[in-house]
Amino acid sequence: MSQLDKVLYTAKTHTAGGREGASHSLDGRLDVKLSRPGAAGKGTNPEQLFAAGWSACFLSAMQVVAGRQKITLPADAAVDAEVDLGPVGDAYEVAVRLDVSLPGVEREVAERLIEATHLVCPYSRATHGNIEVATKLV
Repeated sequence: MSQLDKVLYTAKTHTAGGREGASHSLDGRLDVKLSRPGAAGKGTNPEQLFAAGWSACFLSAMQVVAGRQKITLPADAAVDAEVDLGPVGDAYEVAVRLDVSLPGVEREVAERLIEATHLVCPYSRATHGNIEVATKLV
């Protein structure tokens, strides 16, 4: 396991009630009600939060990698994430699909960029070899 060279940011949250509760960040910028996936209610769920976090992080990491490789990303670059939740024996796991849209970027360049981004993105690095991840250029 690697250690951080330097802490750039620490997210601090408090959650009560589990999947039928609420979470808020200690700085007050996040305040969400939670509900079980597929259940009636107005809350979000951890899988949606994970999908939003990973897709945002992946796109930001791609911007860093593109800058290093002198590639200009289109203004409408986007990442759509899908997170599946399901049982594996007596436990539960997630599987992730990332659909990356890079309009106007040559396919071969875009595919290399996506591959390199997985080596930089903290979410990709944290989950590498632990869950099923499929990435597709759309």
